[in-house]
Amino acid sequence: MGQEVDQQEFSRADRTAHREKVRRCLDVFALMLRQAHFDAEDPMTGLEIEFNLVDDDGRPALKNAEALAAIANPDFQTELGQFNLEINVAPRRLGTRGITGFEEDLRASLNDAEARASQVGAHLVMIGILPTLEAGHLAPGTISPNPRYQLLSDQILNARGEDIAISITGVERLETTSESIMPEAACTSTQLHTQVSPEDFPSYWNAAQSIAGIQLAVGANSPYLLGKELWAETRIPLFEQATDTRSEELKAQGVRPRVWFGERWITSIFDLFEENVRYFPALLPITEAEDPLAVLEAGGTPHLHELRLHNGTIYRWNRPVYDVVDGRPHLRVENRVLAAGPTVADTMANAAFHFGLVRSLAEDERPLWSQMSFSAAEENFHVAARDGIDTQVYWPGIGQVSATELVLRRLLPMAQQGLDGWGADSDETSRLLGIIEARCSSGQNGASWFRDRVHAWEHQATARDEAVRLTLQEYRERMHSNEPVHTWSLPTG
Repeated sequence: MGQEVDQQEFSRADRTAHREKVRRCLDVFALMLRQAHFDAEDPMTGLEIEFNLVDDDGRPALKNAEALAAIANPDFQTELGQFNLEINVAPRRLGTRGITGFEEDLRASLNDAEARASQVGAHLVMIGILPTLEAGHLAPGTISPNPRYQLLSDQILNARGEDIAISITGVERLETTSESIMPEAACTSTQLHTQVSPEDFPSYWNAAQSIAGIQLAVGANSPYLLGKELWAETRIPLFEQATDTRSEELKAQGVRPRVWFGERWITSIFDLFEENVRYFPALLPITEAEDPLAVLEAGGTPHLHELRLHNGTIYRWNRPVYDVVDGRPHLRVENRVLAAGPTVADTMANAAFHFGLVRSLAEDERPLWSQMSFSAAEENFHVAARDGIDTQVYWPGIGQVSATELVLRRLLPMAQQGLDGWGADSDETSRLLGIIEARCSSGQNGASWFRDRVHAWEHQATARDEAVRLTLQEYRERMHSNEPVHTWSLPTG
């Protein structure tokens, strides 16, 4: 959810000063891009995962403060809801068994955290939306006590001027409203970070955008919300609506949403930051003392606090990131498309597929985005969120094709090529891409397994809420087994 903030009210003068400072930061950022002051010689990749907390019966546990105290690991942090946690896995290079290192670190951290959190009656679950959530769990009183969460909620509601409306039509229909941004807390994701140079950033971002729909199709894991069966990846429309600052009138006028796929391919990372400044008013107009130009002219690295804070309140599915580590600036593409889970093995398979495929596409002599309209990529994204593993997508040179067939016949070899370029070891990549291959061949991912298992319980005359709870209990047990989701059996008959 971004950096710490403590200011709770903002005057008109605050907003004016902040706008001027953001524009000054943007000018300095443009200067830095021209002068090539960025660390990209030996790029790192990163991984963040958001978790849900449940009690022994599979119902939400509003215990993130107690769980964090028990876990006692600085890699774990609070998230928006009291039933959320997040882990930041230490960045790694993908070569020299980096993917295995990610997997081993994550598995060890999860095992330790589960053992410790269980002592306070909380269990960790990796899933895109916790299916046992009820309306009361998304009330304002369940926001985590960190002041920045309440401040962000207040600012979004103030900008909107009315309660947040959630309307999702899938297999079933959900209509509800909220007086806070707590529905956003229902959305738990996996975030993949790729460090790139300024010169390479446009190709990596365009590549990530072009395959976002494919990621959703094979990795969907959010079929239920508040007892309703909706989209395969219901997290996508829910997040888009839960943080929408626009009234219905502003939507009708074409004002851009803060959760945004975008509207065009880019030629520079500056395009994205400039759009953010031009299109979106500040939600958190906090101004720091740093003079970024003075710092740069003195030979230092400006932190660009205001530009980064503003960028953190615009939720692109592939977000540009400027950061400073040990005094050196760098750029990253933050991929926010994937749901959490189902298992660590599935998560790392999704990551390997993304890192490899993006690199392969970014280095292609004939860029995919030169053959494909941006609107086609966006349509693929939303269709895949709705249909999941059964999605039909558009692909240049083919036309309409099933996402699984496209992955099996064309994209897996490209992902392998890209992972080879990262220096990943062949046994790592074969195993993880083999999980993606088996998922596509079997037609079973997290969303489809969960949906089919609930249906099986309902076929035995089990009520929906109980069928969802029982399925989640089984899901949690299988999650900790770390057997990939395509191997999870379903009842017969």
